[in-house]
Amino acid sequence: MTEKDIKGHSHQLEQYVLLAKSARGAALTALIKQVLEAPALYVFGELIEMSNIQELAKTENAPFWQLLNIFAFGTYTDYKDNMGTLPPLTPVQIKKLRHLTIVSLASKSKFIPYSLLLKELEISNLRELEDLIIEAIYADIIHGKLDQKNKQLEVEYAMGRDIKPETVGTIAEILQDWCQSCDSILNSIDKQIGRANTYKEKKTMQKNTVEAEVENLRKAIKATSQSDMVDEGVPGVSSFQSQQYQQKTVPPGKQKGIRGSGKVFGAQVRR
Repeated sequence: MTEKDIKGHSHQLEQYVLLAKSARGAALTALIKQVLEAPALYVFGELIEMSNIQELAKTENAPFWQLLNIFAFGTYTDYKDNMGTLPPLTPVQIKKLRHLTIVSLASKSKFIPYSLLLKELEISNLRELEDLIIEAIYADIIHGKLDQKNKQLEVEYAMGRDIKPETVGTIAEILQDWCQSCDSILNSIDKQIGRANTYKEKKTMQKNTVEAEVENLRKAIKATSQSDMVDEGVPGVSSFQSQQYQQKTVPPGKQKGIRGSGKVFGAQVRR
């Protein structure tokens, strides 16, 4: 049951709880009848816990106390098994108790065969059964769909019913075991995360070390290559520089001698 459902049912029951505080005897039994017929009221825990309601179990009105407990915790079959000692049900009460029986079955299985529903609700007509299920869905106490092909009710959600006081201890133990299991799982996950982070950090450090070594090696290779090119006179570097140097250092006298020889030769020809 969702928080919204709990608040809604509690609000509807609250008015009857207030009335029950001052009711006694016949007035109290009449109030119980009203509660069991009240539309959209499917939880009765607060009413059952009241001291004057519990006192009914020790009086001549004990059957009404028993009937209220069946609506809170039991099923339609429980009523039929004890109907000889219980007050008769009105048509509205019968329908509500059948709705509550569907809720109980839905809390145990997601798929409820029509055959089981017909038996538990003591209904012989399939159309009547489907109408009853549809009414329960519209009452928002179950969510699901009718699977007519496979002749079953497929349940998606069912409201929670009242919890018997004697089962509270068992439920607490179950919840405690569940909490311990959750803690164990969380501790295991934390350890896995710690190992994963350690592994990641180790791999990151290794990667950074390798990258630094590769960079240093690249610089060393580059420096060695440049030194070898200068020392061995690699074409395109040292030879080119040597040619430029030689061109710049040709003796100026040699160049003038060549030009001077040309002039003298030309003068002799004219004579």
